[in-house]
Amino acid sequence: MTPLAILVAEDEENIRLLLEEWLQPLGHTVASAPNATEAFKLLKKQRFDLVVTDIVMPDGDGLKLIEELRKTPPIPRILAISGGGRFMDGEDYLKMARGFGADAALMKPFAREKFLAAITQAMAPQKQPGA
Repeated sequence: MTPLAILVAEDEENIRLLLEEWLQPLGHTVASAPNATEAFKLLKKQRFDLVVTDIVMPDGDGLKLIEELRKTPPIPRILAISGGGRFMDGEDYLKMARGFGADAALMKPFAREKFLAAITQAMAPQKQPGA
């Protein structure tokens, strides 16, 4: 896998740290944010190839982040992750994330191999309509 600039937006610190631990030894540059507000600040300063975002976060969720990312080129690839929330289970959040434009989605909890496979899926060349 080619080294990527990756932003991880995840409110659970232990998950953020684990994802960094999985990604950095593979040569990826990883920035992390504990919420959507901090993710937006980082996105204004730096270009990312991939944004890994939790869907349910305290101060604005990953759906809003995906929606905003889709409005401003260059558009990074997006991997949505979710373990569910108070109002819906994780699969429903991930379906919504795909509808908002996520390139791939992954249900928490997940193993390292599944996470890396989801990144490969998110980074795969996009199919052109009618192709």
